Amino acid sequence: MTVRIGVVGGGTFGFNHLAAFNQRAAEGRAELVALADLNEKLLAEREAYFGVKGYTDYRDMLDEEELDAVSIATPDHLHREVALAALVAGKHVLVEKPLDVTEEGCREIEAAAHKHGRLLQVDFHKRYDADHRHLAERIHSGDLGEILYGYVHMEDRIEVPSRWFPGWAAESSPAWFLGIHFYDLVRWMIRDEAIRVSATGWKQKLTSMGIETYDAIQSKVEFSRGASITFDTAWILPDGFEAVVNQGVRLVGTEGCYSVDSQDRGTESCLTGEGMRTYNNHFIMKTKSKSGGDRYTGYGIESILDFADNLEFLAKGGSLDELEGRYPCGEDGLAATRIAVAVHRSAAENRAIDLHQEREIRR
Repeated sequence: MTVRIGVVGGGTFGFNHLAAFNQRAAEGRAELVALADLNEKLLAEREAYFGVKGYTDYRDMLDEEELDAVSIATPDHLHREVALAALVAGKHVLVEKPLDVTEEGCREIEAAAHKHGRLLQVDFHKRYDADHRHLAERIHSGDLGEILYGYVHMEDRIEVPSRWFPGWAAESSPAWFLGIHFYDLVRWMIRDEAIRVSATGWKQKLTSMGIETYDAIQSKVEFSRGASITFDTAWILPDGFEAVVNQGVRLVGTEGCYSVDSQDRGTESCLTGEGMRTYNNHFIMKTKSKSGGDRYTGYGIESILDFADNLEFLAKGGSLDELEGRYPCGEDGLAATRIAVAVHRSAAENRAIDLHQEREIRR
């Protein structure tokens, strides 16, 4: 049985979903059936490129197509509505991070997945980075001892909120768009849950451009076994910065430390008219298949292919219980969102948020 997949949202990240499923289709292991997107021009381009049927309303796609699964790559604040509709319609669901921008939304989506017995997976692709996986393995094997503290940074050039997503950047923030990746990654690496969050945010550059959102948010997240991790997130790096994304993680334990510079992997250039550039070819790289078609590799594609592999496993008689713990699930999505919600509350209210005791600690 070949699983039939539809995608909702065909923009920058939706393209990655389409490309991944299209590759599985070329292998005869899945069928990329349809795409729903409000942008008719973009929809027509994706229809022509991927040979899918297009819909301007995802509800029509759910009603008219016989789908096994739906992949959601809409703006963050629209995930809840689409995910619930797909799950109620009996479809397995992949949701781009964050699962939802509210704890209530995450719980509602997760409950719907359990009620209808469907796979719910969140695209936390940082978990699929080989360097991050190796760090996680060293932590899990005890090589770093007990994690004491660490530092994470993830920063985008200002083109991301101002030119990539100007229509909905005000509905997001650097903590939602960027930080959510590493909130999940760190808790997955150290196998621990956050108990308290303190954060500070700044609004200046983007608000002066008419985009009402944070320029940067710095947060300190404490975990139940004592680890204290600082997360710096921003999306106002100047256009001249050498990469679209600057990112890295450093963790220190009782037996050692480990750093991953996941922006500068050692590949750089300086070309006329471009200036200095560094490249993260580990994320997504376009190549050619043996038949001459486009082929995409990297952890940004592997995380989506993992969903297709899980669908194939289920179609062949596997169970959700057998997959448990082997992919980023709804509980993971909720845990990361709880941190992000607390980050925003702390920044807005100038107080530390105690997640463990469900109370607020005044600074």
